[in-house]
Amino acid sequence: MPLNASETELRAWIRLSLEPDLGAARIRLLLSVFGLPQHIVEATTSNLARYLDPALAARLRQAPAPETQAAIDQALEWLRADGHHLLTLADPHYPRALYALTDPPPILYAHGRLDILTRPMLAIVGARHATADGERNAHAFARHLAQQGWCVVSGLASGIDGAAHDGALDAGEAGGGTLAVLGTGIDRVYPSSHHALAHRIATHGLLLSEFPLGTPGLPFHFPQRNRIVAALSQGVLVVEAATRSGSLITARLAGELGREVFAIPGSIHSPLSRGCHALIRQGAKLVESGQDIIEELRQGELPGMPVPPSLAAAPLADPDADAPSDADTDPDDAALLRRLGLDPIALDTLLADLGWSLDRLMGRLTLLEITGRIERCADGRYRRSA
Repeated sequence: MPLNASETELRAWIRLSLEPDLGAARIRLLLSVFGLPQHIVEATTSNLARYLDPALAARLRQAPAPETQAAIDQALEWLRADGHHLLTLADPHYPRALYALTDPPPILYAHGRLDILTRPMLAIVGARHATADGERNAHAFARHLAQQGWCVVSGLASGIDGAAHDGALDAGEAGGGTLAVLGTGIDRVYPSSHHALAHRIATHGLLLSEFPLGTPGLPFHFPQRNRIVAALSQGVLVVEAATRSGSLITARLAGELGREVFAIPGSIHSPLSRGCHALIRQGAKLVESGQDIIEELRQGELPGMPVPPSLAAAPLADPDADAPSDADTDPDDAALLRRLGLDPIALDTLLADLGWSLDRLMGRLTLLEITGRIERCADGRYRRSA
């Protein structure tokens, strides 16, 4: 179980994560207001309704539905097995790099070795229907990087993902290991042909999933998984990809998060080279060996990773106070609204101009976005609502 977490707290974390209409942003907002997850589910309907739709507030105040209660009990039972972990936003093992996301998962199910999370990470992704050369390249790059101490991150898919995990594992116990981010519940393996590989990863590396137990591999889950792959890693290597590929989504997300993007060139006649060539034209770094990546990342020296916000240090609103209005605005909100106009402003600019910590700024941005006073643009910048 997570350190310093009682069963009551764990039940509350799982309950919140299972509410389909809540979402990560609203959970972070409620945590900034009420402090702990059990305080959220114990809050009155009127207090919750200041931040949520009334129907959702009323549902949270009630006992969990039978199917939700069964899912909570199942998760706690799963957690009792060796090597099974539940990482919450308040857990010291929660990956710090995920705080670069605007919607870090409130909880993560983990199976395997948590020490993997302390290692420098690099993602290797690519086509599911890869060529034999592509799989050999993924295996060779992953093995070399793992031998140099890098943890290889991928998504356990067929083709390039599987070859990358295999290569990292073949580097042996002295290597950096591998981490698989799943697009299913952690108790399921997709594709089913990777059951043996998933077992090796759980024994020598780490499996990670934000999805509840029993969640099948639905198509829209995999882009959601890809954002975690991108955020965990210092860089993303695309081995083979068609022009319309989930690997290109991972590369785009990595670029937006300030991570390095690498691509291996291929034949101009191969459809699986076109995605890599497009990335190179857009500024991805062409690489021909694992050493090219290591040199680009300064021989393994890590750039500064985002610092996780401390829940204890988050600005707390008084649940018994009146909800803010235009005439009576929180001083932080007022300062932020004065800085924002109709022209979008980047997060880094707001941090520099206001001189706030990241957790303080994200707490206020989340509240103002939920209440409709500001909006987040597609490129991650913020502006006042028109």
